[in-house]
Amino acid sequence: MNQNQNNGSKAYLISIVLVAVLGGLLFGYDTAVISGAEKGLQAFFMEAGDFAYTDAYHGFTSSSALIGCIIGSALSGFLATRLGRKRSLIIAGLLFFVSALGSMEPEFLFFKHGVPTYSLLVMFNFYRVIGGIGVGLASAICPMYIGEVAPSNIRGMLVSWNQFAIIFGQLVVYFVNFFILGDHIQPAIEEMGRGIAAIHPDAQWTVTTGWRYMFGSEAVPAGLFALLICFVPETPRYLVSIGQDEKALGILSRINGMQKAQQILSDIKDTMTVKTERLMTYGWMCIFVGVMLSVFQQAVGINAVLYYAPRIFGDMGMQNPMVVTVVMGVINILFTLVAVFTVEKLGRKPLLICGSLGMALGAFGVALTFGSVGLELVTAISIMIYSASFMFSWGPICWVLIAEIFPNTIRGAAVAIAVAFQWIFNFIVSSTFVPMFNMHLTEGDDFGHWFTYGLYGIICVVAALFVWKLVPETKGKTLEDMTKLWKK
Repeated sequence: MNQNQNNGSKAYLISIVLVAVLGGLLFGYDTAVISGAEKGLQAFFMEAGDFAYTDAYHGFTSSSALIGCIIGSALSGFLATRLGRKRSLIIAGLLFFVSALGSMEPEFLFFKHGVPTYSLLVMFNFYRVIGGIGVGLASAICPMYIGEVAPSNIRGMLVSWNQFAIIFGQLVVYFVNFFILGDHIQPAIEEMGRGIAAIHPDAQWTVTTGWRYMFGSEAVPAGLFALLICFVPETPRYLVSIGQDEKALGILSRINGMQKAQQILSDIKDTMTVKTERLMTYGWMCIFVGVMLSVFQQAVGINAVLYYAPRIFGDMGMQNPMVVTVVMGVINILFTLVAVFTVEKLGRKPLLICGSLGMALGAFGVALTFGSVGLELVTAISIMIYSASFMFSWGPICWVLIAEIFPNTIRGAAVAIAVAFQWIFNFIVSSTFVPMFNMHLTEGDDFGHWFTYGLYGIICVVAALFVWKLVPETKGKTLEDMTKLWKK
């Protein structure tokens, strides 16, 4: 007991961080589940009798969750400030759960099962948007929660575990989709007339049932998260902001030990003296850096790979694109661990700069070799380099910086703005990838292939320059130090 009072309890800290990173796992699960389900879903709605399900409809349906992500992240600052971090995460968990069941059975109560119509498509997208709102909330508040409970000397590592959970969630859903698909095949989408698909008989199970199981599988981790988050404490910094200093001290002492807790509480109260500071109190550069970190994390184009991986590998002529996608997921996990275990030693900036240059190398490699006969392996390796470089840099480190770079008094609102920009650019990248990738200057050329990845490569180089010139190093600094840093 005395030992815990002096040093705090690592077990207690780890237990509450593990619950919080479940939100990150759901974030990854929800955004990647579409990769295995989208072909079956497309074929299902192409059989509708009252409208033609075109590529434009499918592009919107595949990315409709991102609209919810924008809404959820924009609301996150308001909810985190008014309801607290914990209750906001409970709401996110419930939204995940409702979305999983609703996406699996969008006909519930109002429509006949298995009959595709325009109204059913609207209802399906409604449930996907609901899940997206949960993702938007979790994406902003999970790293904020971890950043506000973690000691400064290991904060970067613990927030990086949130990104590990996101990538792990994507890997889990790749496996889940793979096992749900089993011996069944994905439908080959061939339009016949007004958008109706010609579906091979062996693919019928995937069209009628497979995609439902894929979306419904999310209900298990969503329900677990919504339940477990009820048992974690509110963050000390939020408790101080609403005048509950005793509760804050109790939580801080359990994590850090009593002596250290009293010092941290004093520092928090010093920066909380003015609770209603305006967003621009610390200058426009503070907000600009946070927003641009979010913009670059998406503009480098990573989600074009993560969301469309099976389709990309299929276009490259791979015999089993789902297997290659799972391999890529494993590599992503391993390189995310590189960031987790080096972020406190190497710092945030070196990892971001190295990752940006590695991504540029991979993107230019894809641009130069995609579609070239005999260079398929080089293209696949380039995609892996591109993806792995993101996983030890922009993937986790962007979330670390967003969680810690803003002063206490504006953190809720500033994080909400930064993460909203992240989802806006996620939507832009995801919705423009297929049209850009399929562009042709002359019939049959590969202009779209090299233009798309060449553009991503150039953006990666610009991102490296941005980090080098404008992003402050936050390694080893307390959250309260951010106030002093931006006041200079």
